[in-house]
Amino acid sequence: MKTFCTTLLLLLNSVILAQGNKAEPFLPDIFSRFPNVRDIAISPEGDEIYFSVQSYQDEVSIIAYIKKINDAWSNPAIASFSGKYFDIEPFLSSNGQRLYFSSNRPINESENKQKDFDIWYVQRENKNAEWSSPVNVGPPINSEENEFYPSIANNNNFYFTCDERGTKGKDDIFFSQWENGKYSEPISLSDSINSEGYEFNAFIAPDESYIIFTAYQREDGFGSGDLYISYKTSDGEWTKAKNLGAEVNSSKMDYCPFVDSKTNTLYFTSKRSEVNNLNTGYSSLPEFLNDMKKYENGLSRIYKTTLNK
Repeated sequence: MKTFCTTLLLLLNSVILAQGNKAEPFLPDIFSRFPNVRDIAISPEGDEIYFSVQSYQDEVSIIAYIKKINDAWSNPAIASFSGKYFDIEPFLSSNGQRLYFSSNRPINESENKQKDFDIWYVQRENKNAEWSSPVNVGPPINSEENEFYPSIANNNNFYFTCDERGTKGKDDIFFSQWENGKYSEPISLSDSINSEGYEFNAFIAPDESYIIFTAYQREDGFGSGDLYISYKTSDGEWTKAKNLGAEVNSSKMDYCPFVDSKTNTLYFTSKRSEVNNLNTGYSSLPEFLNDMKKYENGLSRIYKTTLNK
């Protein structure tokens, strides 16, 4: 019976992936204003978006936000807790009152000395309240190594990326279970997800039914980082991860997934490019410069597509 159920699940997953829609730019009028923009988090009500904005060479990374007011998005602004250190990868809790992110800020503000990347959080009493000062999540989530890309299920189980402490190769996706009011020692997820290569930027479904992550230069990939999906079976195991396909992935880096489970919309970052995609060349500099201004110009941009689950 177990084998039959697992086989049926895999068949259903194949149908889901085959029904994917081609990815399209998300809020290009807003996100085109920045050299690079990545890792978005959308509030449960869909009226707030937090995202990272970065310089051309990634020397600077700031968490910014926009709010929907009278059905229109506000001008972007720097989040109150960001702007001084290298802050990336925001994640909002299910009630929108806690925001996690990764940062190299010092543990003690008075030291003013940057450290390795840890996961931090800020809190607020309600969506109209100010965010608190950042709080370091601490051990066992954080360590002397780098921790990135927090994603927390509704039961508080914690998923994140780490580049050391028992990885199967390079970067791995780790899991820490919330039990008896505290987190267990993190473990690297199974070979169904992690490998000797790079796996990072994992989004966990609120009910932990699936996980979407980036794997770098796999044999079934399209040339760089691709988005993959794995499903949790009834016995708690993860199915072998599958590439989300050419409707989502490109030959460039595709990463930083976020799913709005209410609308089944997948948002992600991509460095895809349509510059001179017809290989026709240019007859004038204005034509060349105009091509550089495309949304799909090789810089980090946000895209969206529908997951027909």
